[in-house]
Amino acid sequence: MRSVKVKWGLYHLLVGGFAILLLYPVIWLLMSSFKESEAIFVTADSLLPDPFIFDNYVQGWKGFGGHSFGVFIKNTVVFVGLTMVGHLVSSSFIAYGFARLKFFGRNFWFAVMLVTLMLPYEVVMVPQYIIFAKLDWLNSLKPLVVPAYFGHPFFIFLLVQFIRTIPRELDEAATIDGCGTFKIYYKIILPLITPALATTAIFSFYWTWDNLLGPVLYLNSPEKYTVSMALNMFLSNETVSNWGAMFAMSIVSLIPVFVVFFIFQRYVVEGISMTGLKG
Repeated sequence: MRSVKVKWGLYHLLVGGFAILLLYPVIWLLMSSFKESEAIFVTADSLLPDPFIFDNYVQGWKGFGGHSFGVFIKNTVVFVGLTMVGHLVSSSFIAYGFARLKFFGRNFWFAVMLVTLMLPYEVVMVPQYIIFAKLDWLNSLKPLVVPAYFGHPFFIFLLVQFIRTIPRELDEAATIDGCGTFKIYYKIILPLITPALATTAIFSFYWTWDNLLGPVLYLNSPEKYTVSMALNMFLSNETVSNWGAMFAMSIVSLIPVFVVFFIFQRYVVEGISMTGLKG
């Protein structure tokens, strides 16, 4: 019994050490947000700030261009919310078609969809920009949000694998009871793939919240900037960069990410682990 306790203690000590090692950059970022901007890199080897100041948070929250950082958070929440809804609705509907419906060339189009997953964004960036420019969608959220309503290959693949774990006998029973294809989708399939939908929503939230390249390409007005763009504006090649304010607002922008992770982490594990099972 004593040997088991020793092994258990060593295990937690080892895991805790690795956790501290992985979290150290975040801890350094947090401590640096309370330092003077000029002293952040001068005293980079010292974790504790001296003196301990809160002015970085005040300056950072003021934002720039007459817009507070709260405006950029609001813009990002709208951007993330619309994109997440688009990913959930479109990807689940397309995945249902690939997993349950029989149509000509299904395997071929599924393979094409997987190939698009391997394409880097830089390949389609210029053609997409030209299309959105011709549609007069520049300086708006449309180029960033509308594509989400046509499915995302990674989420489609994830949901297809999950739907395949659901016995087809449920579809047959629903058909006997008078359910059509669409009714089976939202009455039978959607409730049963909740863990996978939660995983999709969480990953969509993370990727959209951190997205910088898309907003930089399509948004020109400061009042429409997202959090990632606002953080980038604290850095300057011509004047002195306000590192303290940027670090402070980086901590603020990380709060929603940590909250979402700690609340919904079990859905991520459950969704990914169950995707590989076969019913």
